[in-house]
Amino acid sequence: MTFYQIPNRKKLFNFNATLLIILINIFCFFVFSALIYFNPSFVDYIALKSSNIINNFYLWTFLTSMFMHSGFFHLFANMISLFFVGSLVEKIIGKKRYVWFYLISGIFAGLFFALSSYFFGGSELGARIFGSPESFAVGASGAIFGLLGLLAVLIPHKNIYLIAGPLIAIALQSVAGIFFSGNILGFIDTFVTIYIFIAIFSMLSFNNHIRRISIPLELQFWILPFFAIVPLILISFFIELPIGNMAHLGGLIAGLIYGFYLRKKYENKTKYISKYFS
Repeated sequence: MTFYQIPNRKKLFNFNATLLIILINIFCFFVFSALIYFNPSFVDYIALKSSNIINNFYLWTFLTSMFMHSGFFHLFANMISLFFVGSLVEKIIGKKRYVWFYLISGIFAGLFFALSSYFFGGSELGARIFGSPESFAVGASGAIFGLLGLLAVLIPHKNIYLIAGPLIAIALQSVAGIFFSGNILGFIDTFVTIYIFIAIFSMLSFNNHIRRISIPLELQFWILPFFAIVPLILISFFIELPIGNMAHLGGLIAGLIYGFYLRKKYENKTKYISKYFS
């Protein structure tokens, strides 16, 4: 296990695992999107669907689904999150350990989603909370929540910002789908997409007034992943959200387990890291 260090000039040219994972995600997105465009049935061999896992043993989709996204915005949002969160984890635990954990937590997140949706997603309420056994799941967010869970254990008292605006916008968009349709709903969807892009970029501004567009909430790492999951699960009791809550929860569980393992095995180092970031 390595210590967090500010990179010097020589280390800037070292291999960057987070950047490589991001590039692989981008490459796979375009390749998989092209395959599905020319043959829509390929989605069964790329995306994760619990009925395909249980009935057809499409086990490779645990991996391929991690590197596929539902659209450009989905890819963009996940890669921005991965850049900041993954870079921090990579510096703390080292490249090799980081890459293995990223893959394992993403696969565990997919397994958690597949099992929960297959056994509990058969009803209308169950499908909203756990996902339908026939619904597809894609994206890197399960692995990213694994990284967040790990940081919640290793550096629990470090402050970080959660941009709540996009989460609120997605929830309101789902509510709007109940009451509106046609052109009105299309306008709302477009407005929400534009707002989310603006909200994400606003966080990069040095102007406090501009950053408020994203509705940033300053939280400590130990509460961040729970704050990002629990409200969305509660909302799912009433409306359907286009979010894989169980994949996020599965990734978080994997991160917490690995974090406590590292704390027990490297007690002195993890205490130093926690103190350094407090």
